[in-house]
Formats: sequence, C-alpha cells, structure tokens
Amino acid sequence: MAPSTPLLTVRGSEGLYMVNGPPHFTESTLFPRESGKNCKVYTFSKDGTLFAWGNGEKINIINVTNKGLRHSFDLPKAVCLEFSPKNTVLATWQPYTNTIANKLHLQKINDFVLSPGPQPYKVAVYVPGSKGAPSFVRLYQYPNFDGPHAALANKSFFKADKVTMLWNKKATAVLVIASTDVDKTGASYYGEQTLHYIAVNGESAVVQLPKNGPIYDVVWNSSSTEFCAVYGFMPAKATIFNLKCDPVFDFGTGPRNAAYYSPHGHILVLAGFGNLRGQMEVWDVKNYKLISKPVASDSTYFAWCPDGEHILTATCAPRLRVNNGYKIWHYTGSVLHKHDVPSNAELWQVSWQPFLDGIFPAKTITYQAVPSDVPSEEPKVATAYRPPALRNKPITNSKLHEEEPPQNMKPQAGNDKPLSKTALKNQRKHEAKKAAKQEARNEKSPDLAPTPAPQSTPRNTISQSTSGDPEVDKKIKNLKKKLKAIEQLKEQAAAGKQLEKNQLEKIQKEKALLQELEDLELGI
Repeated sequence: MAPSTPLLTVRGSEGLYMVNGPPHFTESTLFPRESGKNCKVYTFSKDGTLFAWGNGEKINIINVTNKGLRHSFDLPKAVCLEFSPKNTVLATWQPYTNTIANKLHLQKINDFVLSPGPQPYKVAVYVPGSKGAPSFVRLYQYPNFDGPHAALANKSFFKADKVTMLWNKKATAVLVIASTDVDKTGASYYGEQTLHYIAVNGESAVVQLPKNGPIYDVVWNSSSTEFCAVYGFMPAKATIFNLKCDPVFDFGTGPRNAAYYSPHGHILVLAGFGNLRGQMEVWDVKNYKLISKPVASDSTYFAWCPDGEHILTATCAPRLRVNNGYKIWHYTGSVLHKHDVPSNAELWQVSWQPFLDGIFPAKTITYQAVPSDVPSEEPKVATAYRPPALRNKPITNSKLHEEEPPQNMKPQAGNDKPLSKTALKNQRKHEAKKAAKQEARNEKSPDLAPTPAPQSTPRNTISQSTSGDPEVDKKIKNLKKKLKAIEQLKEQAAAGKQLEKNQLEKIQKEKALLQELEDLELGI
C-alpha cells in the first residue's frame, strides 16, 4: 500500500529528494537524495505507487511502497514523463518519432484538449475564424471523427484570437475562455475575453459575467456540477455558476486572480498571486462561510494536498530567484511547516504525491485554527506612496476602489436574488449606454460638463475666495478645474464606464491636488 500521508517531492539546486508529509516533515529515506543539477523531470503514477525521474543519463522507475528499482532506461534526452492510468506504460517526450494511430480530418485546427478520466475518451478542438467566419469549438468522442454528425457538440463565436479549453472531471462539459489580443472598444490594453459553456449533450451557452474586465481564472469543482470564475478589473469579482450558467453565489470583489477547489470540492481558495500580495480567502462552499484569510507573499505555486486538509505554497526559480522556499498550511490558516532555501541555492519544483480518489475521505470542516509549532509571521504591508507635501499631514482613509462584500454579507434591502442571464445582460447594456452618453457630453464641451449634484455631506469643499495675487488665483483656478474633471471621471466610473489608465492615474492624484489647493488658500 502507499503511505498513509502524501510525500512531498522537491527539486532544486540542492538536488532531488522527498519529504514526509504532515505531521512529520522530515526528509524521507524512501528515496535517496539525487544530487546535481541534471534532474530536470519527475512524475508519479496516478495512484502514487510508482515514481519516475530523469537525471540527464537515464530514466529510472521505483516502486514507492517497497523502495525497489523497477526499470531503468537510457533516455538522456527525455524532458517529459507521464504514466498511463493502469501503470503499464510510461510515456516520454523527446524528438518526435511516434506513428499516427488515428487522425481527425479538420482544416486549420489550432488547438485541442483531451478529456480526463476513463474511456470513452473525448476531445475538444478549436478552429479560429477567418474572412468573416466565426471561430468554433467542437467536441468529439474518440475515435469517432468521421462523418457529418460525428461531433457531439459545436459552439461558434466571434472575438477569438486564441482559446483556453477546460474539461470538467467527468468529461461531460467544457468551458472555453476566448481571448482577443486587442480590445477594439478601447476599454482594456489587454484585449477582450468571453466565457463559453459547451456540454457533450449538445447544450451550449455564453456565461454572462456581471463585471467587465479580464478573466483571470476559471476552475471546475470536482463534482463537475459547478464552476468558479475570477474576473473583472481590479478589485476582481468571483462567482460560482451552475451548469445552466446561472450565478449561484457571488463572493464580491477583492485582490484575487486565481481559484482552487479542494480535492473533495467542499473548500474553495480565492487567491491573489503574481503582481498581487498573496492574500488568500478560504471558503466553505457548502455553507458559503469564510474559514480563514492567510497571506502567502511572493508565492509562485499553489497546490492542495490529496487529503483535502493541507495546502502547499512555494516560491520557485526562475520566476523568483530570491527568498525561495515552500510552506505547508492547514486550510484554517496555520503554517505547519516551513522550509527556506539558502540564499546561494534555488528551488525549481515541489509537488505532492498523488493518490486515487477515495483514499482520503472528506472530513468535517473546522473553523478554528489548528495549533502549530511554526512561529506566525505578520505579513509585510506595503505603505502607499505619499507626495512630499502630504507626508507630515494626517492620513485619511480614502480608497480608489471600494470593495464589494460577498452576497451573504451585503445589507439586506429586500429579497436580493441572483440576477438571471437576461437581466445581467440588460443591466450591462444599460450601464454601457449611460456611460457612453456621459462621455459624449464631456467630449463635446469638456469645460461645460454638468456639475455633480450637491451631496448632503460633500467630500471635497472648494473655497471661492481670492488672494489678490493674480498668479495665486490662476493656480487656484487651475487646481479647481482639475478637481472638477476628477469628479466627472469618478461619476463615469460609478456609472459603469471602464476608465483608461491615464484617467485612473488622474483620480489617484486627487489627494495631492486637494492638499496643494488647501495650502494655497491657507496662505490667502
């Protein structure tokens, strides 16, 4: 039998070795450390009983349960390894020498993705559009590729230079993220993205996302009955959808760009990695209750342990070459183990030993942080830049973006049910038209744009006094003009219009302009 707790495999400049999983975290004697920098690839079998690795000279296979060397092959050029589902075949990738077993005759295929799981296997293929014709994705069941009715499903769409296709675990449906390199509306520098749903029974739909902006991540639940999308300009929105593409739960907005379901599908982690600060939100998605909010700064890798209780985060080279290392967390937010690589070494790869489904049963979710011997670290919070004129002034709590709370934490103003796809589409059209009208008025007469209606407690109060000094009065007038333009931009953003980068930068200068205006008027 395989070990009762998953092993952790670590590959870096210190060599290739294994670490015992929780609660011990000691180096395993099962696999002697392989030193040197030539260990470029390794893999486990699907059930975790076999382990294969390449050392630049040979590909070796051992049995994890009895420590025995099963096979050794002279394949120094192999750079990818994969075991078959029944552990009878090891596939290696090196310069192409395979023969063709079956072929799909379809012109201009740009991409394809095989379905996971057992037979019958399915394949999703993407063909980009050309000369006014739409792009399309078709689903087939292997090896039934021939004939006009061979396709299980077909979904065509415009606005697609490339796609990402995601099968669910049961191979019953595919999510397609269609992307363009350029957004012709000018709303984004990073192109435009849409999300499509295609099922093998022929059903298809466009997933209506309530907030405009990029699609950062889409992930299926292991149940294959729902999926989570992280999308929209920062702070990003996260929403769970069912197979009808209707929203089930809205997590509000926050600093996030990734989502990870636990192996059992009962816990969801929303995280902000990369250019974000590593904030994580751990949610019980059966009761839609927040469990913890840990921070894993500078993380370049995240993985759930097969037991559904522990999480691995790591900082690896070449993405980051400083502060390399890894941490093992409990989902309640406790760090149970931490390993820092020496400053003169690098960590290249770290991963869990896989296990078959059902080996680790799902446990009752706990909300109390589990005890740990690892000292807790307070995350370093980067302070916002303050202009020299404001550094001796009191700090005001003002945000460029107000974060929207999850739907079960919003103030209840009646019976707030998730909007249908049609209602969401109409709402977005209404907001876009309103923003377009406001922009047209501003472009025709920017200096005569309507002044915002007075509020009961105005945020910015501008004095109308004069100094008697023409130069000072001129500066005050210019500052007021800039502040007025900023107010108009904020109104447009509130109406749903997506602002350009330079417009957002103008809004960020509001504090400095107010302080400069105040200093000038105090000198009157």
